[in-house]
Amino acid sequence: MSAAYRRILLKLSGELLAGDSPGGIQPAAFRAIAEEIAGVLELGVQIGIVIGGGNIIRGMEGAARGMDRTTADYLGMLASVMNAMALQDALEKRGVNTRVLSALSIRKVAEPQIRRRALRHLEKGRLLIFAGGTGEPYFSTDTAAALRAAEIGAEAVFKATRVDGVYSADPERDPGAQRYERLSFDEAIQRSLRFMDQAAIALCRENALPIVVFNAALPGNIRKALLGERVGTTVGG
Repeated sequence: MSAAYRRILLKLSGELLAGDSPGGIQPAAFRAIAEEIAGVLELGVQIGIVIGGGNIIRGMEGAARGMDRTTADYLGMLASVMNAMALQDALEKRGVNTRVLSALSIRKVAEPQIRRRALRHLEKGRLLIFAGGTGEPYFSTDTAAALRAAEIGAEAVFKATRVDGVYSADPERDPGAQRYERLSFDEAIQRSLRFMDQAAIALCRENALPIVVFNAALPGNIRKALLGERVGTTVGG
């Protein structure tokens, strides 16, 4: 059985990594996602991961509570570095050769984000974790995911969440919300669907990068998505 993709960018939200806890680094949640990722590498796919920091702090929320927006965003980037280190630890305990590349310069714990270095690591069979977002405030980790996917020549962006796809409204607040199986980029932008920020969707459209949105909390869904099975919502492609 072979994968439908040779190289993908997997976007992991901080909320997904929080597990059943309201926040913080939960080793059990990191072990569970590391188990899923390690299990699909046998398909021969190359994987880059962009990781969020929402289980620790979200820049937008910090700004909404009175914190300076730039400061709050940098705290969110630092949180993503912490998550990247925790995920690297969980993956390497599963025998996965992993490198953390950070858009922020923290050489004690991560390599600098350099495109050619990233490509070389992938060619050598190493899994990459991109931390620190874009390295600049006012940009989300969704935008970082679209950017890194374009830089490494990924064939798709996999957005792993705790929701089973893209809905017309928040399904937790609106029981009548409709789930989409497939959308064009233009439909997603025109309908202002909030599964990713608009800049990230536009960047994926410009680079012909389909986005697969699915519930990664369900065991086996990453494998199903990689095999091209219908799971969640596919945008573009």
